[in-house]
Amino acid sequence: MPEISLASFVALSATFLAAGWVKGVTGMGLPTVAMGVLGAWLSPVVAASLLLIPSFVTNLWQMLAGPAAPRLWRRLWPMMAGIVLGTTLGAGLLVRADAAWSAAALGTALIAYACCALAMPRLSIAPRAERWLSPVAGALTGGITGVTGVFVIPAVPFLQSLNLEKDELVQALGLSFTVSTLAMAAGLLSHGALRMGQLGLSAYAILPALAGMWLGQRVRHRIAPKTFRLCFLLFLLLLGIELVSRPWR
Repeated sequence: MPEISLASFVALSATFLAAGWVKGVTGMGLPTVAMGVLGAWLSPVVAASLLLIPSFVTNLWQMLAGPAAPRLWRRLWPMMAGIVLGTTLGAGLLVRADAAWSAAALGTALIAYACCALAMPRLSIAPRAERWLSPVAGALTGGITGVTGVFVIPAVPFLQSLNLEKDELVQALGLSFTVSTLAMAAGLLSHGALRMGQLGLSAYAILPALAGMWLGQRVRHRIAPKTFRLCFLLFLLLLGIELVSRPWR
């Protein structure tokens, strides 16, 4: 691992502990929280690199925690293909763009996600529409992932609109996030943006992320879901506003 100050090491550990805790409570949010917080003090491309291994491990765990994974893969493969294509193409912008403007793009994605989750009712997509919307949603998600490192828009609202059972939805989110993480790794690697030192820190981040998930799962039933969700989304909204304001300071 590269040399890193004690303060940065503690901040990195605390970020992934908090992000894992959110994921343990809600089943999602680790990449969003980690990218948002890391993006406040690191360039988005470095933040995305640090996110790769803990995101892959936790989402693979989530994807495989049930019997529905093969069935979901057969149903959602067009979306996954769109994610791979959009992410690998969009990653070049994340690598080449000015750090301040990349942070602003990340902030815009966080604001959009928070506003959609707070204001939009949950939709329902008919099976006939799903056939053509699936690759479109995947490509849009991939493009936004490649540019910002955040892979929730529009994947999360799209998957929520498919009327999946609760456990199936959790696994579907795990599948989408796992594919997005692998596609992001491929995109960064193809543009020469991955460094061994970053991967070393990313591997270390598995520990606080898994500890946070364990803590989150233990307290999941002790927190009012609506209250936690509201606080979480307001936090993302404020963080997004701070990131968007950077190029104008």
